[in-house]
Amino acid sequence: MALLLIEDDQSIILSLTIALNNAGFEVDSANDGLKGLELAKTGKYDLILLDCNLPGRTGFEIVKELRDSNIFTPIIILTVLGEINNKIELFNLGSDDYLTKPFALAELLARIRALLRRPRNLQGGSIKIGNLELDHDKFRLTKKGRFIPLSVKEFSLLEYLMINQGRYLSRQKIMEKIWDENADPFSNTIEVHIMNLRKKIETKKEHYIFTATGRGYKIDTLK
Repeated sequence: MALLLIEDDQSIILSLTIALNNAGFEVDSANDGLKGLELAKTGKYDLILLDCNLPGRTGFEIVKELRDSNIFTPIIILTVLGEINNKIELFNLGSDDYLTKPFALAELLARIRALLRRPRNLQGGSIKIGNLELDHDKFRLTKKGRFIPLSVKEFSLLEYLMINQGRYLSRQKIMEKIWDENADPFSNTIEVHIMNLRKKIETKKEHYIFTATGRGYKIDTLK
C-alpha cells in the first residue's frame, strides 16, 4: 500500500515514514503544499496523510482542489487545529478522517487500515433509491443523473444505509462497519457525516435519511 505524507515538519516526516515503513506501507512525502498537491494529482496512492498549516497550499486548499478534480483518494488530516468548526469545514470539503496532534501511532495505524477497507456487501453494480443511484464500481453517486461528489467515508456510509434500505442502523453498527473498533464511540463523527450527506442529497421536499432516537439512522423514500 502506498501512502503520501504531506507535512512541513521534517522530524514528523522522518518519524512517521520509519513507523509506516515498519508497518508495511510505502511512503512518499512532501514538505510543502504545492509539491504535495502535485504528487497527489499525479501519483497513485492508496491514502493521503495531510497537515493543514503548509507553505504553498494549505490543507484546506489541497482537499478542495483534489475533490474538485474528482480525485477521491482517502485523506486523513493531521493537525494541531482541534476546533469543531475546522473539522466540519474539512469534512465538508471532502476529507475522510481527522487526527489532532499529538496522536498515538497505534490510533493512526488503526484509522489508516479502517479507511483502506472497502465495503464487502456489494460485488459490483449499483443501487437505486428514489432519484439516487450509487455505483460501487465507479465510486459514483448521481441524483437525477447529476454527479454528487462524496468523500470515501461519506460514500461508504451512504452505501451501507442504501444496502439496508428501510432498516434502522444503530450508531454502534455504523461505527463498527464504517469506522473500526478503535474509533471513539462518543465522538460526533457519525452525526457530522450524516449532516453532510443530508446537505448533498436532500431538499426541503425530498428526504432520504431518517433518524430515530435510540435506534439510529435509515435511508428510505418515505415522506
